[in-house]
Amino acid sequence: MPSYQSSSVETARKNVAARLREIRRDSGLKGHELAAFAGWNKSKVSRIENAVTPPSDADIRAWCAGCSAEEQAPDLIAASRTADSMYLEWKRLQGTGLRQLQESRIPLYERTKLHRGYASHVMPGLFQTPAYASALLETIGRFHRAPKDTADAVEARMARAHVLRKAGHRFAFLLEESVLRYQLGDAECMAGQLGHLLSVMSLPAVSVGIIPFAARERTMWTVETFDIFDDARVHVELLTAQVTLTAPGEVAMYVRAFGDLRELAVYGSDARACVADALSALG
Repeated sequence: MPSYQSSSVETARKNVAARLREIRRDSGLKGHELAAFAGWNKSKVSRIENAVTPPSDADIRAWCAGCSAEEQAPDLIAASRTADSMYLEWKRLQGTGLRQLQESRIPLYERTKLHRGYASHVMPGLFQTPAYASALLETIGRFHRAPKDTADAVEARMARAHVLRKAGHRFAFLLEESVLRYQLGDAECMAGQLGHLLSVMSLPAVSVGIIPFAARERTMWTVETFDIFDDARVHVELLTAQVTLTAPGEVAMYVRAFGDLRELAVYGSDARACVADALSALG
């Protein structure tokens, strides 16, 4: 396991341990008193609080019950469960090639009923044309030194996009206007991508908002690209890693951020005008 990832996992575990320690202290209980309540050896409380022993779901429930803080158990359980998987380095994810990474996400996309996304840098994967995806994935693969399988990865990404037309799914995406302007590939590639975006915007299950450069007095700053899957899971994309969040409190924060960003966006004809302006700028 890479040291950077190990450090991240250790930090996540220590955060859970610290929150449990704060809950106990706030309750006024001594460590041995909590251990007695839960029926544990008295050293177990110390091991959990010092992140020596990862707590089980049952441990967390018993801990919160003993401290009269049952309402905090769901968040803590989710944070504990994802300590090992919340931070996955792109090097590890892409180690067997970009195609496998694309295919690995298909089950999540298939079972998600409401997919919300915010794009601040590049076009959302579900909206990409083969030419745009090829230009992007070629660049990503080269930067991360992933195995060279761009053509296969593009094919897998295009196959994943069929979910846009599948019954029972809804999509709400927000794009910063800069996404329309950052050029990947040549002008022909970008023109094709922007034209395709206009087609996607007409799909009945898809809502696309554009946050214009001219948006004034922003109530939400530009943040990293993220996707929300059914209020249950969030993927945040960093340069070095993908962060997966499932703790209800953290997911709720991204849902709130999406709501604030949505207020800045334009829709319908105004959104289409933003895309048309970007097309015209290509010459």
